[in-house]
Amino acid sequence: MKRCTREACLYTADGLHGRRRPFAALLMLLAVIALVGCSSAGSDELAPQTGLPTQTVEIAGQVFELELALDDASRHRGLSDREYIAEDGGMLFVFPEPRRLTFVMRDCLVPIDLVYLDGLGRIVRTHAMQVEPYGRADWLLTPYHSGEPAQFAVELRGGMIEELGLRRGQRIELPVEELKARAE
Repeated sequence: MKRCTREACLYTADGLHGRRRPFAALLMLLAVIALVGCSSAGSDELAPQTGLPTQTVEIAGQVFELELALDDASRHRGLSDREYIAEDGGMLFVFPEPRRLTFVMRDCLVPIDLVYLDGLGRIVRTHAMQVEPYGRADWLLTPYHSGEPAQFAVELRGGMIEELGLRRGQRIELPVEELKARAE
């Protein structure tokens, strides 16, 4: 049976001594690499304002960092109470299955462009949604329908649909399978 020598097993407040030091350094290096790798992935970042995960998405050549609405609570809240939407910001709503969707401008303070996408990321309908009176009951708000089944919806700063030249049938590249698996 091998015995541990004092030199090989001594731990002190400032780290390891003896022959185990290279192993500890290797473990620390791997931990740093893992942390850096995680923080660079778009879907692992958290939006500072809401704590929601984000996804980097390129739309018509422009890169956006979209907050992910993956569950009923975040989908219901959406971009309510936002005083502004960054030029490269917005929200990506992900639903577990394609279905006919209807959005309203519930307590939204700025105009929002809405882009409905099917399960493959193709645009099925767009809307330029206008601000409505704050606190108005949902049934009094203008409904914005997808018209046909949609699984994703993107909300951007008002005017972006026209600025980007978005049209029905265009595809927005998304990691659709990954997003579908995360939807609740």
